[in-house]
Formats: sequence, structure tokens, C-alpha cells
Amino acid sequence: MTPEPRFLTAEWRNLAMLNYEVDPSILAERIPHGCELDAFSGRAFVSVVGFQFLRTRLLGVPIPFHRNFEEVNLRFYVRRKTEGAWRRGVAFVKELVPRWAVAAAARRLYAENYVALPMRHSVGASSASYQWRRSGAWEGLSVGFSGAPRLCSDEAEETFITEHYWGYTRRADHATLEYQVEHPRWRVWRAETAAFECDVASLYGPEFVEPLSREPSSAFVADGSPVIVRRVRRLA
Repeated sequence: MTPEPRFLTAEWRNLAMLNYEVDPSILAERIPHGCELDAFSGRAFVSVVGFQFLRTRLLGVPIPFHRNFEEVNLRFYVRRKTEGAWRRGVAFVKELVPRWAVAAAARRLYAENYVALPMRHSVGASSASYQWRRSGAWEGLSVGFSGAPRLCSDEAEETFITEHYWGYTRRADHATLEYQVEHPRWRVWRAETAAFECDVASLYGPEFVEPLSREPSSAFVADGSPVIVRRVRRLA
């Protein structure tokens, strides 16, 4: 199958990932049609992910004042069988960015649940944090780490979390949108400390309060890389 044309190119860097085991039933109504939950060792996960979006180009064109920004998203993992093979992908509960134009374009073109909020980040040699401001207060996630990043084994939880190369969206009319994401395999630092502070019920929904209140199953920072996001297509 011929890949769709490039829609977006960028660099995703310093990806802080907090991963939580979740009851699959709370995701059932969010799974895009034609997909099923993708599990790791029989367990379903959601991840809170903060990262830097850098050197962004749409259709090869840099957009002034919209090239470098933060994003934080809550995502879960799905797969779809096509042409006799599994396409492993992610689906999003909500994505936060500081640029209203980015949020509006993503909602219109990819039907993703983007919200624009004031945001800030801090990335150093041994820590990374991403924050957003709602109702007059800052919320966010942070991780602490040390040493050198490394490639994890194929059987590692970190590999399961990072090795998904498709995006799927469930539209309001129940159609499913699919798009491909291309990047090399990332190296990771395993977190020594991790924190997540947020009014989960008002941001993501009450069903996520219990799982996101626990200690994460894993937490790490991925170094990131250049990425290509292909044009979205509607599945039959």
C-alpha cells in the first residue's frame, strides 16, 4: 500500500511518559471502530505524555510563531488488523497545546480532542517537567532521571509504550480516521522519580481519577527524534 503524503514534519524531543494500568472497560466507548485495545502482558495502559514539538512544518512550510511548542496528551493503545498484519497505534483522550491555531487545525483536520492552554516546560540533564494552567492554577507532570539513555529490549514495557506507529481517531459520526507516524526507535532514561498533579476529573473525566491517582506502572523519558506524520484518511 502506498503511504499517504506527508502532512507534518517536526522533531519530538524529551518525551516524559507516565504509564498507568487501567481497567479496559473505561476505554471501551473510546476505541475507534475497526480497532481493539492493544495490551502488554494482558494489561491495558493509558499514558500521560509531555514533550517538545520543535521545527514544525506543515506541508513542508514553517508556520511563523508555531514551530516550537509544548504538548501534553493522555493516550491509550490500540491495534487494527489490515492486509494480514497488525497496525499498532494510539488513540487520544485529550491533547493540550499552548497555540490555539494548532488546536483548531488538529480538531478540524484530524478530529483530535485538542485544547489550547497556557503552558511551560523545564528540561535539564536529570529532569523534565511539563505544565499547563487552568482555573488560575498550574498543573503538570515531572520526572527525574540520571545516567545515559539506552535502547530497551523488545519485551520491555518501555518498548511497548513507544513502539506504536499509527494514530486512530473515533469521530462523532462513529467513523474512524487513520494516520501513520514515522520515527526511529527511541532511547530512554528510566525515571527515578515521577509526579503528576492535576484535577483529573475536570480535565479527563471522573473515570480516570482512580487509575491516574496511583503510582505509575512505569515512568521514563525518551530522547525523541525527527518525525513524519502522514495525511489522515477515513476508513471504510
